[in-house]
Amino acid sequence: MTKAIKILHLSDIHMGSSFSHGRINPKTGLNTRLEDFVNSLNQCIDRAISEPVDIVLFGGDAFPDATPPPFIQEAFASQFRRLADAKIPTILLVGNHDQHSQGNGGASLCIYRTLAVPGFIVGDTIKTHRITTRSGDIQVITLPWLTRSALLTRPETEGLSLVEVNDLLIEKLTPVLEGEVRQLDIDIPTVLLGHLMVDRANLGAERFLAVGKGFTIPISLLIRPEFDYVALGHVHKHQNLNPANNPPIIYPGSIERVDFSEEKEEKGYVLITVETGKANWEFCPLSTRPFCTIEVDVSAKDDPQATIIKAIAKKEIQDAVVRLIYKIRPEQLDAIDNSILQETLKPAHSYTIRPEIVSQLARPRLPELGVGNSLDPLEALKTYLTSRDDLKDMIPNLLEAAQGLLDSDRDNWLDFEAGSEKVTKTQLALEIDS
Repeated sequence: MTKAIKILHLSDIHMGSSFSHGRINPKTGLNTRLEDFVNSLNQCIDRAISEPVDIVLFGGDAFPDATPPPFIQEAFASQFRRLADAKIPTILLVGNHDQHSQGNGGASLCIYRTLAVPGFIVGDTIKTHRITTRSGDIQVITLPWLTRSALLTRPETEGLSLVEVNDLLIEKLTPVLEGEVRQLDIDIPTVLLGHLMVDRANLGAERFLAVGKGFTIPISLLIRPEFDYVALGHVHKHQNLNPANNPPIIYPGSIERVDFSEEKEEKGYVLITVETGKANWEFCPLSTRPFCTIEVDVSAKDDPQATIIKAIAKKEIQDAVVRLIYKIRPEQLDAIDNSILQETLKPAHSYTIRPEIVSQLARPRLPELGVGNSLDPLEALKTYLTSRDDLKDMIPNLLEAAQGLLDSDRDNWLDFEAGSEKVTKTQLALEIDS
């Protein structure tokens, strides 16, 4: 009789991200944020081995892109090699960041198949894998990140809006997934492992990492009696999309913070015990480096520097990644001694200081957008919109429209979900210029 099978589910490692929030460790020569990401992954692998679990499921996005530098690949491989040594089967699912920009193949993970690492499976196609573990057999359907080119030809999408393309992709995916389901062995546990954007997800930073790309899966495709557990990747915020747990549909979230948009999110992985028709799961938090934002308006203060220092003192900044944002009038700038602020922030792991000039005659200045600074267009737009209180509710929609402009050769309408409204190029340009 098959025993309950124990699974460790993690996702969205993004090893090699967040270097701008670190510094070089003189002892190792490595960026300290890389060391943070390795430490978080190490905690996951330690738990997998100490339990021990029967199988590890990785939900995709190993690196920020498909061609990471060798030293980052080595840091990733050195941890996953420990699972091979411990004879723990592992599935590495291909996410959107693991693919080339054209969406072809899992370039950053295919080396594990090429080298035939024992017990490792690279999930870069929709396929059912039957795996024998020390506690019995389990079947895992892999559903990697799908682009329109994976299921559709160019003539099929010609002249269609983004919404229409999304609907057509779902129409194509449904029978493919149904074909896998009909071949399942009903006597052993089944897990769907997918790198997906599900329509019920509470979006985190990945909204900005891949906004406008790929498509959204309706949760109805995932709530099926044949699935005992649905293991997801892509969204960086941990959540269960199906509180009824029939089956649990779980994003474990990313294992480290990639930027300040994830400042308040707890990071971790999920442990599951699964039997046919039943799954119990537990979110396991990781000890990760904190991020801390300090915002203070000193524009009406007689002693702006003292006010800023008091604001810093109220926060736990020891070993944290800190950003200090203060609003100040131009005539107050001479009252600020940056060297004192830097000394006050010294206990932080790293910090940035960003003054925002308040003036009735001029808009707040954004140092990130100044001469000599280099940002990609989407990040520049995000920085600008974040500075506009009157546009905050529109940020996701405007960013999605902007990404559509960058990715598509359509000249007129960009369709996407924004309540009942459509955003045109003209409207977006007017909003940015206003």
